[in-house]
Amino acid sequence: MSSGSISPGDRPMRVGVIGTGMMGIEHIANVIALDGAELTAVCDNWEPSLKTAQHELASSGLDPVPEFGSHHELLDAGLCDAVVVATPNHLHTDIVLDVASAGLPQLVEKPLATTLDDCRRIISGVEALGRDAPLVWVGLEYRYMAPVAALIEQAHAGTIGAVRMIAMREHRFPFQPKVRDWNRFNCNTGGTMVEKCCHFFDLMRLIARSEPVRVMASGAQDLNHLDETYCGETPDILDNAFVLVDFASGARALLDLCMFADATRNQEELSVVGDDGKLEALIPDDVLRVGVRGRDWIGNVTERQIASTAPVVGHHHGSSYIELERFRDAVLTSSPAECTLADGLWSVAIGRAAHFSIDEGRPVQMSELLTPAELAGLGQ
Repeated sequence: MSSGSISPGDRPMRVGVIGTGMMGIEHIANVIALDGAELTAVCDNWEPSLKTAQHELASSGLDPVPEFGSHHELLDAGLCDAVVVATPNHLHTDIVLDVASAGLPQLVEKPLATTLDDCRRIISGVEALGRDAPLVWVGLEYRYMAPVAALIEQAHAGTIGAVRMIAMREHRFPFQPKVRDWNRFNCNTGGTMVEKCCHFFDLMRLIARSEPVRVMASGAQDLNHLDETYCGETPDILDNAFVLVDFASGARALLDLCMFADATRNQEELSVVGDDGKLEALIPDDVLRVGVRGRDWIGNVTERQIASTAPVVGHHHGSSYIELERFRDAVLTSSPAECTLADGLWSVAIGRAAHFSIDEGRPVQMSELLTPAELAGLGQ
């Protein structure tokens, strides 16, 4: 159970990591580098992953920490002030609810859950704790990629006027191998539009400062993993899609995803066009472009490098370190999460709408997936 709250300066915030696969190891490296925090426990039911976690500590000159085969054992040990949940997507729900019931603040990796019903279970379970509910932060770290964060700041500052069009391109390599190949199947991931693209749907909402009303998508599994079999089953995850999202504000956004575009320079390219100009962010070139429309001709475009200052780069250009740093600050100051449970649900809901649109070949209204109360209240 929780050992109680801590105050800034009392002692380092003791952090446990549940799930020590690829993303868990990145979080462990972040905790090791983070001032005011220390790793005090790790949890996984896969022995090789636990060994990798302990190796990460040893490579930094640190002693091994207690390890556990189940999250119940970790919670009962009373070694943690906060927890990072980085297990496979389909295992999030019960773990998140148990951590919340134990009174521990947590950062849960995206997506919040693989289905809307499980998202609702988490939200209602945390809300039922009332004033005793601890912080739950959803790990949507793309917000904290340095050029993206700068683009968001410029958009919200009104540099380009009212936001009209948002375009996001991710052209990248296929899904990487994961423990027990869990990420090869929609039943475990929630589908590519949820597993991978929740990041972009979260960014669309954040930039537009509006809620989606309709989703139209076209996608397929054209190339990746078709020659693989696991227990006699062929992977069913999509590897490319176009997704168009209409917002209540009148803004519209487009996602262009291709996961067999390894030979590319910038994996992520974001653009936002408003009444008065255009913003662009390029990663990993770490470039921000700001274009302001001119009265007579094209106008003026400035370009600058905006690289992450995070001491740990990891697989996400330093953004997961910045996210953990802000999570730490929120815990120590009893502040609310920047990436809320509502944000987590919305990003899953848009992904589910995209999958329905692809499967059924039609536009999908968000009102088909969310109740009137959810539509009215989730954006608050």
